[in-house]
Amino acid sequence: MYHETIHFMKQMVDQQVTPGISYLLFKNKTILKGQIGVRELTPVVIPLTDKTVYDVASLTKVILTNSVILKLMEENILDVDSKLATYLPSWHETSVTIRQLLTHTSGINPFIKNRQELNQEALIQEILQLPVEEDKQGRSKSYTDTGTILLGLLLEEYYQQDVQTIFKQQVLQPLSMSCSGFDLTEIIDVAPTEYTKERGIIKGIVHDPKAFVLKEHCGSAGLFTNIDDTWLFAQMMLNKGVTVQGKEFLKATTINSLLKDWTQEAKLSRSLGWDLLYHLDDGHPLLYHTGYTGTFMILDIINQEVFIFLSNRVHPYDDNIQYLKERDELVKIYLKEQTKD
Repeated sequence: MYHETIHFMKQMVDQQVTPGISYLLFKNKTILKGQIGVRELTPVVIPLTDKTVYDVASLTKVILTNSVILKLMEENILDVDSKLATYLPSWHETSVTIRQLLTHTSGINPFIKNRQELNQEALIQEILQLPVEEDKQGRSKSYTDTGTILLGLLLEEYYQQDVQTIFKQQVLQPLSMSCSGFDLTEIIDVAPTEYTKERGIIKGIVHDPKAFVLKEHCGSAGLFTNIDDTWLFAQMMLNKGVTVQGKEFLKATTINSLLKDWTQEAKLSRSLGWDLLYHLDDGHPLLYHTGYTGTFMILDIINQEVFIFLSNRVHPYDDNIQYLKERDELVKIYLKEQTKD
């Protein structure tokens, strides 16, 4: 099962595309789980274990932020076509909708001048004032972290708590993701990310520069997790919202609703929070999301199949332009092997 996929992952490590990979493949009720390569290369080489924790970057968006947003939609607290400003009065304009933020079609220009010089409060204020290019709203897909940061601020407005506390209470604890969290500097088995002059070897602290400044107020990145905890989330999704303990986390209708294009004209292959891939046999949709540090997840809800890929491809330096090409090739190989028994 998935021999070519596993072989290609080994090749990625052999060719130094990434130091190491933790993976989980699930098909026909069978789990294939393993590690390839090492956890870190410097100052000394340290092997991976089956418990190694990763900075999963933008997988934070779908595992955490998206899950809480979907819960609020189920409870009729949020409406997908309502304006962001309805729920986040500090947002400066009245055209951007929740749907647009979830599908990356808001038209918000994410550029912030001198961003590196801003502290947490100043960065939040700049984000709340970002301009909207109305000619792109609903018509053009542009993947950025801005929409999910704004959704995180919306959650803080509603719950009156910082977003990391919300995530722990609303997602990590109900899913029993006990190895997951934020700022895990005291955990030994954490895969490091980049070495920089300013921060040294980044380990147990979020790699993403905006998330590093926003800290507990960031909804777009910051989650640290491992294969087993990510699998707990994936099982909930495959089980149509039911946790491994048998408790309802999301409704089956909510999970099913994700299996379609939610963009304005349904032509941009974006669901609510998720990217969409399509099965090569019958074209049914698959949920897909990536993370900058070297992570991705593919969920085939219909055929009950999963591919979780965790790596730290930015270690020790974020200069590996080959990774994105290799990742996309790996996904193609996986999709082809999906069609085999």
